[in-house]
Amino acid sequence: MSAGHSGGETCGIKQKKVMIPAGDETMMKLLILTPTGGPGKNRTGVLWIHGGGYVTGMAEMVYMSRAKDLVKQCGAVVVSPEYRLAGQAPYPAALMDCHYALLYLKEHAEELGVRSDQIMVGGESAGGGLAAALCMYEKDCGGVRIAYHLPLYPLLDSEDTETSRDNHAPVWNTRRNHYGWARYLRFLPPQDIPCYASPARRQDYAGLPPAYTFVCTAEPFYAETLTYVERLREAGVAAEVDVYPGLFHAFGMLLPFLKVSRQAAEQFRRHFSYAQQHYFARQQETV
Repeated sequence: MSAGHSGGETCGIKQKKVMIPAGDETMMKLLILTPTGGPGKNRTGVLWIHGGGYVTGMAEMVYMSRAKDLVKQCGAVVVSPEYRLAGQAPYPAALMDCHYALLYLKEHAEELGVRSDQIMVGGESAGGGLAAALCMYEKDCGGVRIAYHLPLYPLLDSEDTETSRDNHAPVWNTRRNHYGWARYLRFLPPQDIPCYASPARRQDYAGLPPAYTFVCTAEPFYAETLTYVERLREAGVAAEVDVYPGLFHAFGMLLPFLKVSRQAAEQFRRHFSYAQQHYFARQQETV
């Protein structure tokens, strides 16, 4: 897979921009973040997918996300893809772009100093939904083996739930949720939406990689996040969730100075560090 690239360095993180072939013969930008110090091998690789309800966002949002902490504090290599938004191309464009980004991470693992058996995926909001969908797609298609996933307050269910219905919270609410889903799924009949588009449609959760997420009670995705974790657990998949009462969508990104945001960041880092020590893709091969 050919690619053009450029790079730079800031705040303890080395950045490289790479252009790769993606879905439908398009080119896609990847931002690759690596730690500036220490040995450059046997690192955890993370594909981190930005949010924005499928209709907005960019790869550079990785610098607002929890993922930058994985580079600076946990020594991970993070790849952030600038997948096509729904206004440009609806489902399955975003998913397939993330698939090609994941393939790039896998195929260039040695070059990037990444363990090929410890590739993880994660993201916030729509990025969390895409992370879950990508795990399902890769498992079913025999693709990249994913060691762990971190779908934070993920957008998973294209149908209204008890908390996404009549939700008027700040940042993300019912109106915006309906708009994002309508744009993303506009060419799919409502009765024929696959789990790779709306992960809540999935029936069999066995064999998916272990997971950690967090969510707050006032946002639309509270119910679907808890349901996702419950279904993973019912299928025998290790899954953990932290719940933060009364807060709104993406509070940790928008209000990082709050005590509860710092708590959420520390819990996220703790779960990731545990995953680094305990979860490897080879453990999923016999599931």
